[in-house]
Amino acid sequence: MNSKTKGFIYGAIAAASYGMNPLFTLPLYAAGMSVDTVLFYRYFFAVIVLGILMKMQHQSFALRKADILPLVIMGLLFSFSSLLLFMSYNYMDAGIASTILFVYPVMVAVIMGAFFKEKISAITVFSILLALAGIALLYQGDGGKPLSTIGIIFVLLSSLSYAIYIVGVNRSTLKNLSTTKLTFYAILFGLSVYIVRLNFLTDLQVIPTAWLWGDVLALAILPTAVSLVCTALAIHYIGSTPTAILGALEPVTALFFGVLLFHEKLTPRLMVGILMIITAVTLIIIGKSLIKKMSMLLQVNKK
Repeated sequence: MNSKTKGFIYGAIAAASYGMNPLFTLPLYAAGMSVDTVLFYRYFFAVIVLGILMKMQHQSFALRKADILPLVIMGLLFSFSSLLLFMSYNYMDAGIASTILFVYPVMVAVIMGAFFKEKISAITVFSILLALAGIALLYQGDGGKPLSTIGIIFVLLSSLSYAIYIVGVNRSTLKNLSTTKLTFYAILFGLSVYIVRLNFLTDLQVIPTAWLWGDVLALAILPTAVSLVCTALAIHYIGSTPTAILGALEPVTALFFGVLLFHEKLTPRLMVGILMIITAVTLIIIGKSLIKKMSMLLQVNKK
């Protein structure tokens, strides 16, 4: 198996495993567990898994003083992104929520243009409009019944929090940290959100059955540790752009399990809206390379 094939396989596993969030979360909700309890367990066990992974990779846990405050801020952003997404599951189908969350690359492009004077191309503008149109289609739903406005707001705020997290990491000294170390500390500091929200764990619910323990551990391992490791490997073998494009499997996976196991509805209107959002994000990701190739072709034709 060559390096390129390995990269595509790792990228697909990374995206698909992250899309499994609803698969393990919804049964916990059905058992009466709160959003904060579920996320506390997810973050707690993810910290342990990532810590073991760092030990296996012989990575140092040491931090520079200058990195501590940015890591705390990024950890809070990371945590609030999870919290808002998981809250949205209570108001709308998880597959739809995961699709709307996927607009975060569009938000990153807007933030970079608005605050860092990065040039916004025609492709970016078109992608933004396409994504907004896709969200509008999803909001309208079918049969005259729109999606929950609160759910839409929660998942858009979740996407925005994650977009700010990405920009913050790449525009600070944190970009020099390894992905595993960065995520370990982001989740560790983010864990404080749920400790506080659970009244310093006095409101933490007990996991009632062995089957639900499996859901909790799977939630901490697959969408977190496995997704993280496979993303890093995919970027190593095929680069960030193809890996990001493969990220389209995230909402597709969430939709697949939502429809198959949780009987979520997938109507023609919703399918068009989902396709518009995925297309918009893909255009955002490949936009720069596409523009470069077009300009090179124009230069060649002029000669």
